[in-house]
Amino acid sequence: MSIKVRYFASLKEIVGRSEEELDGQNALTVSEIWQKVNAGKPLPDNVLAAVNMDYVEFDHSVKDGDEVAFFPPVTGG
Repeated sequence: MSIKVRYFASLKEIVGRSEEELDGQNALTVSEIWQKVNAGKPLPDNVLAAVNMDYVEFDHSVKDGDEVAFFPPVTGG
């Protein structure tokens, strides 16, 4: 099993990819997922996160089989 990590909009350019798979591990938080797959890159300001298409805080636990998405806030006019 694994955790799918996806990046949207400008985050794709920042990290250089649109998605990746992380081997399923013991419970990690969303913040720990970012740190693990983006070592050395700080989390940009105002980034939103979702687990399985639901908005979550960065201390939310992620488990094997989940999908984690990172994206900048959506603005509109």
